[in-house]
Amino acid sequence: MRLIAICLLLSFVMAGCRPAPPPATAVAQPTPFSPTAPPTAWPTPTSTATPTSTPTAMATATATFTAIATATAVATATATATPTATAVIIPDLLGPDNFPANVNPLTGERVRNPELLARRPLALKISNYPPFVRPQAGLNNADLVFEHYAEAGVTRFTAVFYGREAALVGSIRSARLIDLEIPIMYDAALAYSGASGPIRLLIRDSSFFERVISPDFAHGGYYRRPVEGLPLEHTLFTDTATLRYILSERGEERPPQLANGMTFRAEPWQTGTLANQLEIGYQGTNLLWQYNPGDGRYYRWTEGTPHLDANDGRQLQFENIIVLGAHHQETDIIEDAGGNLSLQIQIWGEGPVSIFRNGQRFEGRWRRAVASQMLTFYDLDGLPLPLALGRSFFQLVPLGFTGLR
Repeated sequence: MRLIAICLLLSFVMAGCRPAPPPATAVAQPTPFSPTAPPTAWPTPTSTATPTSTPTAMATATATFTAIATATAVATATATATPTATAVIIPDLLGPDNFPANVNPLTGERVRNPELLARRPLALKISNYPPFVRPQAGLNNADLVFEHYAEAGVTRFTAVFYGREAALVGSIRSARLIDLEIPIMYDAALAYSGASGPIRLLIRDSSFFERVISPDFAHGGYYRRPVEGLPLEHTLFTDTATLRYILSERGEERPPQLANGMTFRAEPWQTGTLANQLEIGYQGTNLLWQYNPGDGRYYRWTEGTPHLDANDGRQLQFENIIVLGAHHQETDIIEDAGGNLSLQIQIWGEGPVSIFRNGQRFEGRWRRAVASQMLTFYDLDGLPLPLALGRSFFQLVPLGFTGLR
């Protein structure tokens, strides 16, 4: 109860210290994410519905999968990518293959101790619903955060920790199909509370199973419940030091093998469109990011309230906001007692992306041609689209999404 009271007090304080976000009437009209070609498969699952080039905001097809296609099943995807232009040399470009030993390839930032990068990234599943789970612990320490639809219109996070540690992370929740992709992209460990039966079997049979730390597989002793007064499923927490200890005991704490990395540049090398804020209207969650030119970061509001980190009381703040459109396919996996079905978010092949950095918006395409590759970004001419030095928050949205303003 003490932790909850402290977090609530901090949220009131921070709400009074920061300016309120501008009114919604000041933002531009929605820009839908429309693909230039139908999404490719990895491989194409057996389905009674075929994605079209302009899917609706959320998949409504009642497709039945005989098997869920994941990145572990095949390492080739046929992306209709625009050939990368090679004639233009971008000065001062960092990455994808020229990172010094003391630079974090997930953020482009220098680290004080290069030995930090000789450890494995950690992917942790974190709740974002119901609203009383906020403020969560540890998000400001993550190098990357992915926000995605879980089911029933609500969102959940997968946070990737590499260059920073967190003394408390959570609340930890159950895995989804997207968590079969992220550990492979970043050669990461995966920590989560549990999963539905079919997803648990897919994780057990995955190539990264030896890096899984979950009560699903009798690893509950590596978690703790430091809060009271909440439903039990919202009280599970852990920390990065404990997870790293477990990986060391298993012989799995070693440098990641990262393929086809991201690129970074201190300043944009092209001119984008002015974007001091962006609003994203998920079905069950409305959020706003507002740019602060003083520190070059975007600050987050959720449902009109500053979204804080319970560990330090600071508002969530990231240098890059990446709004990434991908096909969302409804499956026959039942996720909860209400009968809600799991979504397969197909982050392979390629698709549209909007990158927000330095108060500007840049349009481009994301690509991921094989399972082991990270998501990488290119402008509409096929040239690298570099991120700002720092951490990135991924907003995953369906193709045809009209909730970005």
